[in-house]
Amino acid sequence: MNDVNEITEEKLKDYFEVTEAALEKAKTSHEGINLDALKRAKDDFIDMVERYLEDARYFNEKGDKVKAFAALNYAHGFLDAGARLGIFDVHDNKLFAAD
Repeated sequence: MNDVNEITEEKLKDYFEVTEAALEKAKTSHEGINLDALKRAKDDFIDMVERYLEDARYFNEKGDKVKAFAALNYAHGFLDAGARLGIFDVHDNKLFAAD
């Protein structure tokens, strides 16, 4: 039995595979933004961050620190992406990957 607090080769391999497959799909996709989508983008990004934070808290309470850490990284990824896209006007390079 694997320790839920251990990042095993198998877990890491799975995360790499999912991320790489998602990246390839994103690269070959068509532009998906229209005016209505732009109006909802901030709310959608905030919703995803809140859901991933909730997941992180759940996994942490269950003792699965690996999944909690992964969910936190997803949450922060949405925040960074939103800042870089200009969805959030934040100007804080300590909290975001954009200034």
